[in-house]
Amino acid sequence: MDQGRQVFSVDLLERYASKNRGMITCMAAGNDVIVLGTSKGWIIRHDFGVGSSYDIDLSVGRTGDQSIHKVFVDPGGSHCIATVTGVGGAESFYTHAKWPKPRVLSRLKGLLVNSVAWNRQQITEVSTKEIILGTQDGQLFEMAVDEKDKREKYIKFLFELEELPEAFMALQVLLFILSLSCNGHYMETANINSGMRYYVMAVTPTRLYSFTGIGTLEIKFKVHDIISELETYGLVELHFFIKQRRAVHFAWLSGTGIYHGGLNFGAQHSYPNGDENFVESKALLDYSKLSDGTEIVKPSSMALSEYHFLLLIGNKVKVVNRISEQIIEELQFDITADSASRGIIGLCSDASAGLFYAYNQNSIFQVSVIDEGRDMWKVYLDLKVFAAALANCRDPLQRDQVYLVQAEAAFADKEYLRAASFYAKINYVISFEEVTLKFISINEPEALRTFLLRKLDTLSKDDKCQITMISTWATELYLDKINRLLLEDDTAIENCNSEYHSVIQEFRAFMSDCKDVLDEATTMKLLESYGRVEELVYFANLKEQYEIVIHHYIQQGEAKKALEVLQKSSVSDELQYKFAPELIMLDAYETVESWMACKNLNPRRLITAMMRYSSEPHAKNETHEVIKYLEFCVHSLHNEDPGIHNLLLSLYAKQEDDSALLRFLQCKFGKGRENGPEFFYDPKYSLRLCLKEKRTRACVHIYSMMSMHEEAVALALQKDTEFASTTVSVLQIDSELAMAEADKVEDDEDLRKKLWLMVAKHVVKQEKGAKRENIRKAIAFLKETDGLLKIEDILPFFPDFALIDDFKETICSSLEDYNKQIEQLKEEMNDATRGADNIRNDISALTQRYAVIDREEECGVCKRKILTMTGDFRMAQGYSSSGPLAPFYVFPCGHSFHAQCLITHVTSCAHEEQAEHILDLQKQLTLLGSETRRDMNGNRSDEPITSTTTADKLRSELDDAIASECPFCGELMINEITLPFIKPEETRHSASWDLRPQTNLANQRTISLPV
Repeated sequence: MDQGRQVFSVDLLERYASKNRGMITCMAAGNDVIVLGTSKGWIIRHDFGVGSSYDIDLSVGRTGDQSIHKVFVDPGGSHCIATVTGVGGAESFYTHAKWPKPRVLSRLKGLLVNSVAWNRQQITEVSTKEIILGTQDGQLFEMAVDEKDKREKYIKFLFELEELPEAFMALQVLLFILSLSCNGHYMETANINSGMRYYVMAVTPTRLYSFTGIGTLEIKFKVHDIISELETYGLVELHFFIKQRRAVHFAWLSGTGIYHGGLNFGAQHSYPNGDENFVESKALLDYSKLSDGTEIVKPSSMALSEYHFLLLIGNKVKVVNRISEQIIEELQFDITADSASRGIIGLCSDASAGLFYAYNQNSIFQVSVIDEGRDMWKVYLDLKVFAAALANCRDPLQRDQVYLVQAEAAFADKEYLRAASFYAKINYVISFEEVTLKFISINEPEALRTFLLRKLDTLSKDDKCQITMISTWATELYLDKINRLLLEDDTAIENCNSEYHSVIQEFRAFMSDCKDVLDEATTMKLLESYGRVEELVYFANLKEQYEIVIHHYIQQGEAKKALEVLQKSSVSDELQYKFAPELIMLDAYETVESWMACKNLNPRRLITAMMRYSSEPHAKNETHEVIKYLEFCVHSLHNEDPGIHNLLLSLYAKQEDDSALLRFLQCKFGKGRENGPEFFYDPKYSLRLCLKEKRTRACVHIYSMMSMHEEAVALALQKDTEFASTTVSVLQIDSELAMAEADKVEDDEDLRKKLWLMVAKHVVKQEKGAKRENIRKAIAFLKETDGLLKIEDILPFFPDFALIDDFKETICSSLEDYNKQIEQLKEEMNDATRGADNIRNDISALTQRYAVIDREEECGVCKRKILTMTGDFRMAQGYSSSGPLAPFYVFPCGHSFHAQCLITHVTSCAHEEQAEHILDLQKQLTLLGSETRRDMNGNRSDEPITSTTTADKLRSELDDAIASECPFCGELMINEITLPFIKPEETRHSASWDLRPQTNLANQRTISLPV
């Protein structure tokens, strides 16, 4: 304990606290409130929180001398119970902080109350809730008082000591709520359905009792337990240290010593007889430890703080550390001469305010606590209670001293691994180098490695250099340990349960944890120098150096493991391309499966690897993995790379069976794409390849696809006449073989005929056998051409000596066909002549078409009559005069319009380009009309035929533009739906209709209208 700083100090609080109401006999405190009892029957209440004080005379109405025996104040300082003794016996009073007068507790008349236990958890300012009172006769009562009732609500008898009747000198209620869970353990809860568990401690002159139970207090006091039985003398006191409204420690001042212990309500201690107790760490402080070999002096009163006992011995207070049981301080009091004879009477404590008080017959002294736990870490350290010492440390330096003592103790006991763990926690009192030299000097690499590993846990992220250095050193120690284990035991590798394998696992876990702080190059050199290839690969994997990992697996022939690494999302695709040639040669199946699983690969960059694999010989029945992958790219991934398609085609061409090649050529991969190709391979390359590999059927298909139909047929004829015939037929109807060229071939009858003539010539000249048989086959071939070839087309291919009789039937059939065609042409000519006559008749009828107009018919635009016009509308521009009437239009629907009105209406509703076109036509007609009038005025005799013809054409175009449909019934009216109601040029006119507020209401005249 630091002797330079006092933990406790004494100050005079009130010199004349009794106010001449007698001598102070007892005292109680709570929440900065002190209540004194005097020898004349007065209680004096000092409220230091608000600075008020008042006194109450409890001897009123009682005869003889009256003295206050005991006073009791609740922790909140609101409720007070006082017991008065005198000639008339004992009587108890209750007073509240707000009451000017006390109330007699009539039911306690004649009972000398020695102790009161307050319900700390439930007490309020207006109600005491359940409280327990202990009497001189060894009885316990339950009572409750509400401030508003002005009297006790009830008083119940609870318990009486029958075996050894003694007075209850002190009581304490420890209330807490518990519920029993299914696993059998108690735990604190606020569940309203849970039972109330009470724990009460009580002392008599010889015994310390405990009562516990769930339910009401009456049920609880049916069973009790004697915690201890000691020799006592004189005054007996029971004190508790309260923390957060919960008792933590207790102390019983007895004749033998101070019996004390802890209260842990989080644990339950059951006894064989079914009783329960929550007392732990019980101990007895013998008074002999407080004397220096002289006569043992017993304290007359005490108080309990968190770590100390305050013992009143004479006129001094000795402060004893509860843990070390050593006296740390002695407190002196400033006592006046008149009160020195009696000295200090007693001590009391205010648990709510954390203060202690001492009093004599007149004065009150305050004992203050100044950070009493500041040196407790030293106390626990001296006692080697290291856990408690660490819990009470205030700064890192104190913790370092505790760890140093632990480390040195373990080092002295040759527990080097344990010592290393403690040394690693020290930051200030001993250097890193000093600790490492300690373990190096005694040749303890295991302890050194443990120290380094534990030291890493204590370093902050900012100590990067130190972390890297220590991690590298630990790595080397691990490698040294692994090699030594191999040297010591040759069978360590085969034995899976050996220390070697456990160290390997530990080392790998270390590398995984420290991968971000270990220097990559240094660590790899260390692993390589120690020959730890597997650990090198493991570390490279951690550092995402996948190239090293894959290269190692390939060297070991473990393609599957290499491919598993490549499939990680963090692995670059470049490694796929780099190791593809080696992996496909090592395990083609697994490699191709891996490629197919990676959707983001570029197959073009794998062509080199695939060509290398394809160049190797393969068994006939073996699945060609490259072909499988290329088919996957083409059909599933819809790859359009010409290189991929060319490679697949080349592999198909090298197979014995050309069915796959033909299917590939017939498949149109680009079908459905706008302006896109139907295939992506190079046809010229494929043609050269197929010619080289003598794939005639494929060559024919390619020729046909390239629209080189003559070459296709010629090549087919070189191979087989029957096959050539099939090819031409396919060119006519099989759209799957030549989709792009089908229309061209069908439209070009000459080409089709030429191709069939080539086949016919080959058929005629290559057939062998009887002449009549050859002629019959040639005639049958003509039928296959579906009328494209005639007998006269193939006659030149026959020899000159062929008999006409053999062609008689065919020639007759051909002549009949010609006759039918001539008759059909005649019929078509007759139909054309009749059609021309009908058209001429329709034209003639149109010239006689007319419409009847009512005399009152109005123009649909200007609403003026069509048949009576003023001079302004007598003649429209571009139109010739027709008597007194202006030109007009009449539509079949019945609507009529002046020509000029119709032009104006259509141009205003039509789009800009159409309106400009109409106006331009009208302008041209106007100009032509002006020229015609000038010619007439010049008396020219010849008619302007050309001008008139041009005017008719322009007028016809104008009619088509404005009168193709009625503007009120046609599409023009429908389009007007999208136009605004008010046109831009009508904005000013529409604004005149706006309603504006009138300002000069005073100048307006009011006109009254007769009703």
